Amino acid sequence: MFNDRYLDDEWMLGLDDDESPEQSIPLPTPDEEKAMSTSDVPETLPILALRNTVLFPGVVLPITVGRDTSLALVKDAFNDDKLIGVVAQRDSEVEDPEPDELYEAGTVAEILKLIKMPDGSKSIVIQGKRRFTIDSFTQTAPYHRAKVTPIASQHGERDNVELQARIRSIKELAIQIVNLSPNLPSEAAEAIQRIESPAFLIHFIASNLQIDVEPKQELLETVPLVERADLVMEHLNEEIQVLQLSEEIRSRVKTDVDQQQREYLLRQQMKAIQDELGEGEGDDAVSELRKKANEKDLPEHAEQVVMKELDRLTRINPASPDYGVTRNYVETILDIPWREYSEDNLDLERAEGVLDEDHYGLEKVKKRILEYLAVLKLKGDMKAPILCFHGPPGVGKTSLGKSIARALGREFVRMSLGGVRDEAEIRGHRRTYVGALPGRIIQGIRKGGTSNPVFMLDEVDKLGSDFRGDPSSALLEVLDPEQNDNFNDHYLELDYDLSRVLFIATANYLGQIPAPLRDRMEIIEINGYTQHEKLQIGRQYLLPRQIEENGLKAEQFEISDDALSHLIDAYTRESGVRQLERTIGSVARGVAKKVAVGEAEAANIDKDDLEEYLGGRKFFRDVAERTEVPGVATGLAWTPTGGDILFVEASVSRGTGRLILTGKLGDVMKESAQAALSYVKARADELGIPQDAFRYWDTHVHVPAGAVPKDGPSAGVAMLAALISIYAQRRVKHTVAMTGEITLRGLVLPVGGIKEKVLAAKRAGIEKVLLPHKNEKDVREINDEALEGLEIAYVERMDNAIDALLESEVETDPEAFFSVPDHEKRLHTTESNGRELVQVASSE
Repeated sequence: MFNDRYLDDEWMLGLDDDESPEQSIPLPTPDEEKAMSTSDVPETLPILALRNTVLFPGVVLPITVGRDTSLALVKDAFNDDKLIGVVAQRDSEVEDPEPDELYEAGTVAEILKLIKMPDGSKSIVIQGKRRFTIDSFTQTAPYHRAKVTPIASQHGERDNVELQARIRSIKELAIQIVNLSPNLPSEAAEAIQRIESPAFLIHFIASNLQIDVEPKQELLETVPLVERADLVMEHLNEEIQVLQLSEEIRSRVKTDVDQQQREYLLRQQMKAIQDELGEGEGDDAVSELRKKANEKDLPEHAEQVVMKELDRLTRINPASPDYGVTRNYVETILDIPWREYSEDNLDLERAEGVLDEDHYGLEKVKKRILEYLAVLKLKGDMKAPILCFHGPPGVGKTSLGKSIARALGREFVRMSLGGVRDEAEIRGHRRTYVGALPGRIIQGIRKGGTSNPVFMLDEVDKLGSDFRGDPSSALLEVLDPEQNDNFNDHYLELDYDLSRVLFIATANYLGQIPAPLRDRMEIIEINGYTQHEKLQIGRQYLLPRQIEENGLKAEQFEISDDALSHLIDAYTRESGVRQLERTIGSVARGVAKKVAVGEAEAANIDKDDLEEYLGGRKFFRDVAERTEVPGVATGLAWTPTGGDILFVEASVSRGTGRLILTGKLGDVMKESAQAALSYVKARADELGIPQDAFRYWDTHVHVPAGAVPKDGPSAGVAMLAALISIYAQRRVKHTVAMTGEITLRGLVLPVGGIKEKVLAAKRAGIEKVLLPHKNEKDVREINDEALEGLEIAYVERMDNAIDALLESEVETDPEAFFSVPDHEKRLHTTESNGRELVQVASSE
């Protein structure tokens, strides 16, 4: 862009008021320019240093003189011949340049006018005459004076055709620049057009170019006029490119502004129309949603969807059903905690204290949570584990999840999966359906308010499936750490990161969980509580809670340890503590009633007082009574509600050697009975059992509680003991319980649920438990306090366990007990032969 200070009517300081701008721009003719370029130059000239500009021959330049050396120079020159040498400084920051800090080439200038300013400085108007080079400095004080040599001009070039072509191009470019520059007056184009001298035109335009001093100095020092013209055209072309780009940017900005103004006016008109129609109330809601979206830290893909839906919302009539659907969708996205995480409390001692405060025992779970916290503290960031607490009801699986959330400092969200049959409950409904909602996973995250809550999937083993889909299959993505960082809900249709959510599932029975889903979870066993653990839980947690819930004070209700132990043994029979809490609550309500009616101010409950509040004893230890006769063995069973004792009864009656099985037994359990009978037949001689017992007597094996389905191989040892007992007529010891799978060779194989079974034996008053030898490792996980008073024996073969199971005394001699008269044997043989003949005839 041209420097416009020389092209308006203010550049010529000191002009008379009656001079016009056109008269203020001196335009020398070619002859005048030739005269100036050939004028005489003194041998020495005072040198005036210029900052930030270069003076060219023929150009008039106003400058302000402020330096003391320059003021002295101007004063002496103005009073003499008014000729000075003008040279540009190499560095404009230097206040008093030395000779070597000035360029060697400069311009002879004539002082046209001198004006004294109020601040003491002086302004002069000078006009360049002829170029020169400095040979040497003859004076440095009070100002510089140098010996100079004029640079000869090549006047023969002026008639050169190539030069004329360049001059024409320079004029066209310069006029184009004037037209593109908003700050340059149009008169400048006319002035350029009127310039006839090629040299002055080049010097005039070079002086007004907005380029640095160094390229201007290069133009001044270039001798051939054609080369100077080429350099000027190069700078003009660069300037035109800049101006065109600037014009394009201004035009584009103006277009954008015009478009925004147009849209604003249209929106205002639309708003006015909607107000008249009573439809304008939707704009405020959209504005609030847009403001909320701008304030929320949304992921890029979610932000794009929200903005698109908001734009669509502005075009929908608020009375339209689509308006409510779209608004609910946007509000749901904005309510979800995108990138909002609660800060984990990584104080391991505090976390351990919280877990111990809320729950007694459960060391496995506490250890796993503290391990997770430790890794999180060391690593800083990690994917949360997927845990599954497996155990009987009432052992504290759900409440443990709340305790973990409190220990971590996270929000707790619980989702009950019991009876859920629709896959949309997990993944959400498509928005095409009326009343569509996000799935319960996203709803839980939304309710929790953070992206890393403790999310409990309660009763995951109670999931169902039907024609609406399989929810357990939908959970495969949720509970897979390799996939859940891009969980896609059908309603949102946006990926959401679940990798930092601590999912905790609970289950009573792992067999009902599909294998792929079970494989994605880290199973943590939570076994039933021992008598000692129940006593501590009742004392530390349940009793204070029931005192508070029933409006009592601690000093108004006390219960002794003997009473609490008797309450656990005589009035509850469970692996957990739910029934125990309800029973304590019954006693507390009875005490509260007495306090309320004024019968007592407080109550100290002892063992003998329990019957007054709870009635007679509900559970008895009937093992001794059950096993008073041969053929009854005490087995141990695992159930989803914990361990229990299981009686196996065997009896014989006159028949044909059949085996009858009753008690709603499963196929595996029936096969265990058949294997046990085959083992007894194979060892009959060693056991003292006559062969007539298997030929002329039917054997009936029954497992009581006939309405309850039973299955599994762990009752094999008990069935074998019952059969040996009935055939050998030796009672099974009533203080012994047993579990284990048997083979035809008499091997005892390991089974599961050992802790529950051992605790059930302890509750039932059993003194000795026979376990497979390979289950010894499971017993080590049981607290020593739980095993107190209980003897554990391990067996590998039944041959070695028979004496430990059966009493040594024989109730009735087996030979006598199973004796059959000869005529009955002959009858039995005839009947058998007849059946064989009938079978042969039918086959023929």
